[in-house]
Amino acid sequence: MTDSDSVSRETPPLVENLYPRAAAPLAAYAELLATEGTLRGLIGPREVPRLWDRHLLNCAVLERLIPEDASVADIGTGAGLPGIVLAIVRPDLHIDLVEPLLRRTTFLDEAVEALQLENATVVRARAEDLPRASYDVVTSRAVAPLGKLAGWCLPLCAEGGLMLAMKGSSAEEELEASEDELSALGAELWHIHQLGTDELAQPTTVVSIVAGRAAGGSRGGRSASGKRHRR
Repeated sequence: MTDSDSVSRETPPLVENLYPRAAAPLAAYAELLATEGTLRGLIGPREVPRLWDRHLLNCAVLERLIPEDASVADIGTGAGLPGIVLAIVRPDLHIDLVEPLLRRTTFLDEAVEALQLENATVVRARAEDLPRASYDVVTSRAVAPLGKLAGWCLPLCAEGGLMLAMKGSSAEEELEASEDELSALGAELWHIHQLGTDELAQPTTVVSIVAGRAAGGSRGGRSASGKRHRR
């Protein structure tokens, strides 16, 4: 183990302040990413020294936009970002970790078991194959351009549900370029959020989109209708 690896796996004080009850499982997940995740090509070796600030904390603050007790699909979750992090910091959520590639779902199954995440389920599938209007919230991180991504994610949202896309500096440009597509998909509202501006060295940029009836339609049982995020 190199010094940089060791430092990267130490739990930063900020984690203890923001998520004290989740600090231990987050550290265990960081260890999994730095070891098995790297060996299996799910995390680049250069990312190990910045696992906490660029990946774990970056994903954790996304929970601030998610309603209580929501059902969540994390599309293209890869190594479990942000889905596993959300499952750790928000035990009230019910999260499907959606990933089509077997080598990734194998890692996810092992991680969910090792971390004893009873609120997370690994689903080997493509977004297009999932039932429409099945989730309160659909999350993603660096999966595809926003317009294309919305075509996969919005149909999965119940009416009034949220699509939350973690984006980088291109968020505003992507949003402007995809407004016609969003309207055609029945999106009602969209907004760019900067999360963790007072805490993180690099705040998390998120595009939130409220799904209308045309996106996925109503569904039976609990839905996210009326649970819209307010600025």
